[in-house]
Formats: sequence, structure tokens, C-alpha cells
Amino acid sequence: MKNIRNNEHSDRRSAAKDAKAALVEAFRAAKETAEPTREARQMERRLVAEARDKRRAEREQVKLDERNRVAAEAAARDAAVAAAARAEIDARELADKNRIERVLQDEAARKAKRDQRYANRKAR
Repeated sequence: MKNIRNNEHSDRRSAAKDAKAALVEAFRAAKETAEPTREARQMERRLVAEARDKRRAEREQVKLDERNRVAAEAAARDAAVAAAARAEIDARELADKNRIERVLQDEAARKAKRDQRYANRKAR
């Protein structure tokens, strides 16, 4: 079907201008009617964002506490291992020292017996 109306350029321009004006007016009207709910929505969004930030901070604090606890346990384990190793080294040193003392005492006792035998032989 042919368009029977013959629109001139100026007619089309004015129609476009009127349509744009109607769109802008409809936008302004929608914005004004949504104004009371907009503030409520913004407040709700702000509260949700604050709650989310608070939960994130709590999670980070829990993670930090867990890391500190793990680090403290690792330090305590390392200290216990070091103390056990030191105790083992001290025990070995003490055992070696006691063994050396016993060897020296045995050597002194043998020398004393030998000297006694020589003294008895000389006395005969």
C-alpha cells in the first residue's frame, strides 16, 4: 500500500521534534513519580553495601586470626622440635662425658693395680 500522505521535510522534522519532546516529558514524569521510591532504594542499597562490607571485614578478620593461629602453632612445633633436639644433644654429651669418666677411672684403677703388683714384687 502506498503512503497517500505526502510528508514534506519540514513536516517530518517537526514530527521528530515533537516525538523527542514527548519522550523527554515522559522521562521527566517517570523520574518525578519514582522520586520517593528512589531515595528508599538508595538507602536500602547503602545498607546492603554496609552489611556486605561488614561481613567481608569479619571474614578477613577470621582469615587473619586463622593465619596467626597456624603461625603460632608452627612456631610452637618448631620450638618443641628444637628443644627436643637440644635435649637429645645434651643427653648424648652427658653419656659421652660419663663414658669418658668411666674409661679414665678404669684406666686409673688398672694403673693402681699394676703399681700395687710391682710394689708387692719389689717387697718380696
